[in-house]
Amino acid sequence: MTEPRRRVRRTVRAKVVATTLAVTALGLAGAGLTTYAIQRQDLDGSIDAELARAADQFRTIALANADLPVDQVLRTAMQQTLPDPADGSIALVDGAPAWYAPTTVPVRLEDDPELVALLRTVPADDPVRLRTVTTARAHYRVVTVPLVVDDPAAPSGLFAAATVRDLEVASLDETWRTYAGVAAGALAVTGVVAWLLLGRVLRPVRELRDTAARIDEGTLDVRVPVTTDDDVGEVGHTVNAMLDRLQASMSAQRRLLDDVGHELRTPLTIIGGHLELMDVDDADDVRATRELALDEVGRMGLLVDDLLVLAVADREGFVQPTPTDLGVLTDEVLDKAVGLGARTWRVDERADATCLVDARRLTQAWLQLASNAVKFSDEGSTVTLGSAVAGGVLRLWVRDEGVGIPADQQARVFERFERTAQAAGTEGAGLGLAIVAAIARAHGGRVDVSSQPGVGSTFVVTVPAAVVPPTGGSDA
Repeated sequence: MTEPRRRVRRTVRAKVVATTLAVTALGLAGAGLTTYAIQRQDLDGSIDAELARAADQFRTIALANADLPVDQVLRTAMQQTLPDPADGSIALVDGAPAWYAPTTVPVRLEDDPELVALLRTVPADDPVRLRTVTTARAHYRVVTVPLVVDDPAAPSGLFAAATVRDLEVASLDETWRTYAGVAAGALAVTGVVAWLLLGRVLRPVRELRDTAARIDEGTLDVRVPVTTDDDVGEVGHTVNAMLDRLQASMSAQRRLLDDVGHELRTPLTIIGGHLELMDVDDADDVRATRELALDEVGRMGLLVDDLLVLAVADREGFVQPTPTDLGVLTDEVLDKAVGLGARTWRVDERADATCLVDARRLTQAWLQLASNAVKFSDEGSTVTLGSAVAGGVLRLWVRDEGVGIPADQQARVFERFERTAQAAGTEGAGLGLAIVAAIARAHGGRVDVSSQPGVGSTFVVTVPAAVVPPTGGSDA
């Protein structure tokens, strides 16, 4: 069985450099070809203009020397006319070559018999004419200027100047080749610079790729090195923030699973042990074991309910603020808290405002604090509730006269399954204050505690609360 062909991997760096070079090459080629085409188009015009200038110069010389014989006029014109490197000139008397361009002129028209033969046929009364002549030796652009004098017995004269078009085109082609060479060099330099620059720019992307390749469940602590402050650096910061959240989530899940396993193992062990030892023939033993099992199942149910609250506390929609009368909310919480235990219940301050908060969640948190106050205080002691709004901040508190919390343990009481030494022998899994903290965070606030062992504790929930202005009516 043949193995599948492995696709050749092309990096982003190579693709961008290749695209840059392709676009640059097309631009240079387009500009060069366009310029070349325009210059080729203008070439014949410049050649004709140069030949017309030579014709005008010959006529000026002829008029200045009109008193001389024809052959002397032609000789003077040939001496005073210096063609361009691609041009040549010749003078004919009665159809025969008589005078030639200076020996320094490289283009020798007299050496092309086909051209000379054509010039012999030019009539003496022919006007000044520009024409294209192609011979076996070259491709010419020729201007012919007959020399006309008043003496009918005088010989006929003809001045001819010609440009070898192939030489002009060759010069243009040489310029194009020079441009092509310079463009190729510029293209190579562009490729090298682009390769080096992209290597530097894309280095964070490669580090991001390498970091992602190293990430698995056991190596969530790796992070992308961020060395730039541009968009690529922002991607690195975003990925690192995502990894922080992912690592925190994974750690929380592991911790939750460990804690849940630990908390559920105890009631399951108790139920399993009593069922194994239960005497099925003893009705009292069966009844006692049933009651114990139901009690443990109820405790596990409460634990699961608390865990479900914590599981959704970080989700959007957990808190649904609505306009809430805080004075009414305080009275309702007090009415519900009275049933938690035989304590002296008081309200030392009541907020008189309507704010946007989630009354149901705040009631849940407030009653949880009240329940803790009952759990860790003596019967008949005072438990005080209060609420206040100032500067867009709502404060809800519960103060008790209980056992208190040592200073070194106060920061840990809001963690999941955390129970202080003072909580030994009391019911609960250590999730109540964690739920209070989650509800406060969901509102964008926090929960604080101040406590003194043997004196009591005060728990304060602080959340931002937008005050809703009262809606007033007008008298009819």
